[in-house]
Amino acid sequence: MDMDLNTITNPSFIKDLSHEQLLELSDDIRAFLIEKLSVTGGHIGPNLGVVELTVALHRAFNSPEDKFIWDVGHQAYVHKILTGRGNQFDTLRQFKGLCGFPKRIESEHDVWETGHSSTSLSAAMGMAAVRDIKNDKNYVIPIIGDGALTGGMALEALNHIGHEKTDMIVILNDNEMSIAPNVGALHTVLGKLRTAGKYNKVKDDLEYLLKKIPAVGGKLASTAERVKDSLKYLLVSGIFFEELGFTYLGPIDGHNYQDLQDTLQNAKKMKGPVLVHVLTKKGKGFSPAEEDKIGTWHGTGPYKMETGAFVKSSSTAPSWSGLVAETVRKLAREDERIVAITPAMPVGSKLEGFASEFPTRMFDVGIAEQHATTMAAGLATQGMKPFLAIYSTFLQRAYDQVVHDICRQNLNVFIGIDRSGLVGADGETHQGVFDIAFLRHLPNMVIMMPKDENEGQHMVKTAIEYNDGPIALRYPRGNGLGVPMDEQLQTIPIGTWEVLRPGSDAVILTFGTTIPLALEAAERLSILGIQAEVVNARFIKPLDESMLHEIVKRKLPIFTVEEAVLQGGFGSSVIEFLSDHQYSQTLVSRMGIPDHFIEHGSVEELLDEIHLTSDELVVRIEDVIKEKRQSGTHVL
Repeated sequence: MDMDLNTITNPSFIKDLSHEQLLELSDDIRAFLIEKLSVTGGHIGPNLGVVELTVALHRAFNSPEDKFIWDVGHQAYVHKILTGRGNQFDTLRQFKGLCGFPKRIESEHDVWETGHSSTSLSAAMGMAAVRDIKNDKNYVIPIIGDGALTGGMALEALNHIGHEKTDMIVILNDNEMSIAPNVGALHTVLGKLRTAGKYNKVKDDLEYLLKKIPAVGGKLASTAERVKDSLKYLLVSGIFFEELGFTYLGPIDGHNYQDLQDTLQNAKKMKGPVLVHVLTKKGKGFSPAEEDKIGTWHGTGPYKMETGAFVKSSSTAPSWSGLVAETVRKLAREDERIVAITPAMPVGSKLEGFASEFPTRMFDVGIAEQHATTMAAGLATQGMKPFLAIYSTFLQRAYDQVVHDICRQNLNVFIGIDRSGLVGADGETHQGVFDIAFLRHLPNMVIMMPKDENEGQHMVKTAIEYNDGPIALRYPRGNGLGVPMDEQLQTIPIGTWEVLRPGSDAVILTFGTTIPLALEAAERLSILGIQAEVVNARFIKPLDESMLHEIVKRKLPIFTVEEAVLQGGFGSSVIEFLSDHQYSQTLVSRMGIPDHFIEHGSVEELLDEIHLTSDELVVRIEDVIKEKRQSGTHVL
């Protein structure tokens, strides 16, 4: 058929296609995705796995009247093509371009925005409830992966949907591999189910076998009942869903149009909640992605479509995740207290090396940030030193656990906050810009961020040696600066800053990724005859109060710069310090992330758009100093 996917305006054409044409459409979509994503990067593996499933869903239902709710949203590219956005794929994940996740303003077919996992079932329950209140007849179809199903929210929603007997068709997209090899009991149950063949047959065989188990003497039949219960749960997870009140259909081959069509038509006729268990192969049709066992092809940068070789970054510096994880690994050789925990991100957080060397001291708990955080607290109560590696955007999910279980009990948990600051292409749901604001106000919490990877390794050492409560280390996405590394690791005194460049006219307080921006601004200002001091404010909490007192005594205006939200951020804490000490004469000017969600694009483009640049800093300092010199006073 060789259909031009750029010309699709809506999915209605699918309903008229023959079986042969559907197969051709699948091939066209796969070729299109492999080609387009080789340039832009993106979530190639998940999307190649759901081609037939997405086409079959659009053939069986009428979007947007029928609501498709994509969990996490990694797998919505095929849906985007079929709903008329194929012609925008050159701009995928680019600044002002097509979003890598479902986005309501992009299309009426995107009815729910995602980015984090396990939200689809709760959202679906909300939409189904409105449908029922209004007596409408539309279908609500959440599509959730087996990894996302291990998230607590998904299980809470399953329980509620089953209890209420709400009409809904849940698609369980089971690809045997979430971002990391799946973990947890639920996954094991699903694995058993995969091998069980058709559900009813297994159920019948099981009944037959159980009847043959003799009840011995006084043990009565209750033993057999108990055996039955445990066996059925072990063998047939369909029963897990049925116990929750779902009609279970499957497992079916997610790449077979006939099976998909028959099962979906069947599901439409049923009352109450139905779970359709679909088996798919992640990366199908592109051998590098198909053969991926650890999740390298889950989401990628650009790659060579002929070979599957990734286009390498020009940076030779170590990745931040790698530097932190490998320093923890090095220290773990000497310190037996150290254990590592990740919520399904061993690859992203570069913990594979730690896991291979210390398999009994590494815990991948699946998509369960709350559990990971409280488990870290439990480990700490017993004298261990847990390293909780978690992306800033996912730490948001564990806020309550950080408050209650870690900080309140003042436990020695080391939180590695990966992907802090702007992350770029993943956009709004993944920008790591809120962590300072939501951690800073917690008693007992220490927060730090290094200026480069050498200081980074010393901060890991500092965090491991610190035994007075929780300590968090923020580090950005991507690579370090390529600085020389000290052989010997040192601890840095808690709450101490360092002057990187002395100055007599103004002080710039900043940390981490914005230090180069501040040094560049100071260099340009010196040409204008303005000497700006640059301070590495590496401890965001506690502040270096003695240095702050000193700055105030010198009557210098203060400029704070942070790649994080301004509301409740680092700059705010400096203003609070001045207020608490009645320093009303000191001027503070803050730069950071404004009060709106930051969309996708390269980090440089985003910083430019929100004026978090050296140009802006130069202008701000120049204006203040000019005014000060004109008035001839030192008091601001």
